[in-house]
Amino acid sequence: MANIPRDDRPSPCSCSIEAVVSVDARGQMVLPKDIRERAKIAPGDRLAVVFWENEGDVCCITLIKADHFNRMVTNLLAPMMEDIAGGRE
Repeated sequence: MANIPRDDRPSPCSCSIEAVVSVDARGQMVLPKDIRERAKIAPGDRLAVVFWENEGDVCCITLIKADHFNRMVTNLLAPMMEDIAGGRE
């Protein structure tokens, strides 16, 4: 992709604000039904909570479906593990 101008590269994903939720006294929040349906989040699904920090302060909190997160980590680490197993550095 080095030869593709930056503006013409396909975007891996996009972000948008879909809802604003409140945190209750117990620290819980509810994802609205339309958000859960659109994201295909069902009861019992597991979500990874990812913090984004800026100068030591948490500025963003991202939720990633655990199965998607597992695949992302596997896809990232698999080539490195193959190199290690093959004795390459």
